[in-house]
Amino acid sequence: MRQRIVRLALVGGVLVLALLLLLATCGGGGGGGGEDDEARKPARKNSGPATQLDVPPEYTTRRGWEVVGAGPDYAVSHTTGRLAYLVRAPGHRYRLRTLDTETGRAGWSGEAWRPPDPTRFPGLLTVAKDDRVFFVAWSAGRTGEGSAPAETFVSLDVYDVVDGERRRVELPWTGVPTVTATGPGVLISDGRANSAVVDPVSGEVSEIAASEMAYPKGCTACKQLTEVRGQTAKGLLLSGVREFWVRGGWFSRRTAPKGADPVTGVPTAVAPGLILAKWQLAKGSKRAATHQLWTVHDAATGKPAVSVECHKPAIEPGSYPRAVVSPSGGYLVAGNLAFDLEARKGFCFEEEDGSARLTLASVTDGGSAYGATVARDADEAIEGDGGGPVTMNFATWGVEALAPNTRLPEVEASGVGVFRWTDRKDRLHLLGYPREG
Repeated sequence: MRQRIVRLALVGGVLVLALLLLLATCGGGGGGGGEDDEARKPARKNSGPATQLDVPPEYTTRRGWEVVGAGPDYAVSHTTGRLAYLVRAPGHRYRLRTLDTETGRAGWSGEAWRPPDPTRFPGLLTVAKDDRVFFVAWSAGRTGEGSAPAETFVSLDVYDVVDGERRRVELPWTGVPTVTATGPGVLISDGRANSAVVDPVSGEVSEIAASEMAYPKGCTACKQLTEVRGQTAKGLLLSGVREFWVRGGWFSRRTAPKGADPVTGVPTAVAPGLILAKWQLAKGSKRAATHQLWTVHDAATGKPAVSVECHKPAIEPGSYPRAVVSPSGGYLVAGNLAFDLEARKGFCFEEEDGSARLTLASVTDGGSAYGATVARDADEAIEGDGGGPVTMNFATWGVEALAPNTRLPEVEASGVGVFRWTDRKDRLHLLGYPREG
């Protein structure tokens, strides 16, 4: 009887194997092939990515993961260790996929959908509210076919980071939108004073027209070139040609840092929970003619956290450097500025004549920042087009040159540096190399 059972089990195993081979040959009921099939392949891990880049020595390329054919944007949730990226799907559609940044294992994947502008990849953001984190894919385009009037609108697909539950929000919009997530909602603005905020939990949309702006009493500069700069936990952050404020909340004139002229504050960059602003030094101070004060402010209260003086530029830049914050919020870098927020210390990397020595583009919780000399901005530094790559250590404020061809991490999550590289077929590769030690 035992032999018969074993024989039947073997026969059953052969039949199961044949059935599996048949399903594999027939495609297993997949989604119709195309570019999405290539993206179904899990990220390479353990044995090391096939692509071996030259990276800073603290990272190893012997282990890690690799994604081929991802869209130009990705989003990271540091609280869960997940990374989200977009891939093309058949029928001019896109699909959001996730992976675990530490192991490279594939996570949940959303259903394919068609954005209002299917000719380009949607943008990706991470937003947090009420202890929940969401990935947001956004796109802008037009509707209307035949004789129907065309309308422009913004479409948001909001995914819960934990399980991929999705909510779609669409709202009419005129012009080119600016979409950011520096507060507990998704902010859409027109680059001026018209805006809308989308609640990622409920999907509720709150529109704020320029005519509804409330200005701080006695601030004539606030009414000139008024612009929505971001969102804070206390409301929208706005600025004029000088001075800035939170709608219904604090006003920069009352939270100016020590040593600054209180009516000269200009916000230059906004990150979740933080604002980087430049100030003129108080009139009559020793270096007022040659230097400016750069200050990191708490976005909820407007209070200054840490400041550093830097030479005034010979020519005002057309755009200011973006602020990049370490995953746990202990460090901030922006161009040639670096701030240790816990130690309340700042440093301006510049030559004796006031020219910037380097541009910092990323920073880790371990206190390592990466950038390049002669780079115009962070993107140029990351892409390797801005002179020599460098690393800066917050423990010593020392800068060390890296090998000329070194690729820099854009972000570090769960101890893994995320690198970007485009191959000869114009395919984007996302690579995760773990930090050693």
